[in-house]
Amino acid sequence: MKELAGRLAALDPDAGAALQVIAYFDRLIEGRAGLESLVRGAAVLSGCPARLVDDERGVRIRVDADGIRQDRAGPALSSWMSAPLVPGGAPAVWLESAGPPDGVHGMVLERTVAAARVVLDRTRGRAPLADPAADPASVEVLLDASAPEHARWQAAGRLGLRKVARARVVAAAGDVPVVEAVRTPEAPPLSDGRRAGVGPAVPVLELPASAAAARTALRFTAEGTDQDPGPRAVYADELGGLAVLAASVGPDTEPVPDVRALDRAVAAAPWAASTLHTVAYSTSLRAAAAELNMHHSTLQDRLAQAEHWLGWPVHDPRGRLRLQLALALWRLGRNLHR
Repeated sequence: MKELAGRLAALDPDAGAALQVIAYFDRLIEGRAGLESLVRGAAVLSGCPARLVDDERGVRIRVDADGIRQDRAGPALSSWMSAPLVPGGAPAVWLESAGPPDGVHGMVLERTVAAARVVLDRTRGRAPLADPAADPASVEVLLDASAPEHARWQAAGRLGLRKVARARVVAAAGDVPVVEAVRTPEAPPLSDGRRAGVGPAVPVLELPASAAAARTALRFTAEGTDQDPGPRAVYADELGGLAVLAASVGPDTEPVPDVRALDRAVAAAPWAASTLHTVAYSTSLRAAAAELNMHHSTLQDRLAQAEHWLGWPVHDPRGRLRLQLALALWRLGRNLHR
């Protein structure tokens, strides 16, 4: 190995040296070498101590530049060259020399990580991903109700979800769904303000159902603006019977008369959408006026105009329920096209 290291020093680090590093680690993998052999190779080839640390799987190996194992060492320094075992994870392989890595050191890091991942998966099982979204293919399999159960279970393992009792799916607008572990009876709320539908917390193998519910909930979301009022995040658990409406509105569904009337009202005045939404979901007209930051009499005048455009009163409970259903159907139709 030292002879190889000497030859590497005389080669172009961006060409011959990199190729020899690749070939060296490929031979280790083919020979089913252990973790210590991998770290020893990284240390000798790079000319500095190397270490591999995976606390979750009980691995701590350090080898000095002469190839001798020396496990007693201080904490790793942030200035050292390092790489994680999984995308988005914490550093797990270090070359104890200040970075950033050049061509040879970068290749040594890359091949050590790849080889260590193979050996760890073979001998100690897969480690969970720091960010499940970093493995979209496994997310797709896990959420596919038609996939065999064993395939979905393997995908759950790759995502680090096998030991999670319950998880939920978040379907974000214009993005791939995200699987979130739910470790408490009540899942934490969304914090990034994105427009999203949130599925219920379920056992891991039932996540396809959570994904379907999340997609339905997403259709009830809004931008939260004056022209598109409503919640940016909707939880499927809170929809109740409203979820049945989603199946009734498709790309070729003609809007019902109440939705057409709502379209006319929204087109007639820039305040109509936000005003009608607030009135529909407030406990009283005075509460609605306070939320809209306007005088009660001003709201009364606006409602008189809006009722004329709609064709039904919204002051009484029956009229408000009709307005709530019209708003839900209106939103379902709008979200089909964005």
